[in-house]
Amino acid sequence: MNYIILNGTKSTIVQGLLIQKLPPISKPQIRTNIETIDGRDGDIITKLGYAAYDKELSIGLKKDANVNDVISYFVNNDSGKIIFSNEPDFYYLFNLLEAIDFERLIRYKQAIVTYHIQPFKYKMSEGTQELNYNSTDSNTVVNSGNIYSKPILTIRAIGTITIKLNNRTIFTINIGSSTAQTIIIDTAAMEAYDNNGNLKNRIVTGNYDDFYFPVGANIITITGEVIKCNIQNYSRWI
Repeated sequence: MNYIILNGTKSTIVQGLLIQKLPPISKPQIRTNIETIDGRDGDIITKLGYAAYDKELSIGLKKDANVNDVISYFVNNDSGKIIFSNEPDFYYLFNLLEAIDFERLIRYKQAIVTYHIQPFKYKMSEGTQELNYNSTDSNTVVNSGNIYSKPILTIRAIGTITIKLNNRTIFTINIGSSTAQTIIIDTAAMEAYDNNGNLKNRIVTGNYDDFYFPVGANIITITGEVIKCNIQNYSRWI
């Protein structure tokens, strides 16, 4: 039986909801900039990264469907994580940007749902890795995916913290307080913020683009008065 899981809730628990057809497994396209220069043969192609794309699934209703529950299932999960049953080991990050034709769903018992999917997928079994933060310790973090990753680093600390990746200093975080604070560095989003979502980019010195993990083993060294540190999304796939 086909199913999806939206933010942890499986479609099979929604009374009367059918997932009639799943989107095929596909890879994102690479965005490019093509420049033509007079007098030069050919053109110059610059790769700009991978593009987000859409995945469509067909849904239907059984005779005993609770229509209100079906509508709520989709409306209340308009962004977050999605798992498709033809790729049960991976999740994608999505947004529901196009309105679902619920009138058609009620009248004809079927409709199309279009999810706007970010280009990479993540392994369900990969959790959060706790990091050592003694200045004499280094951490080995393995990107077991098939493409470079842009992880999320969470640090609770006091004062000034230095982060090195593969023996290169990437970030200096100046918390500058006698009270511990939690700072989250989301390198994919190119933002730093606290637990309440308040931006903290001003206290982070460094280039977010430099904090990425090639496929394989990567070494992180963290120095400073750190209380706790962990890392997520350190592997990813296309």
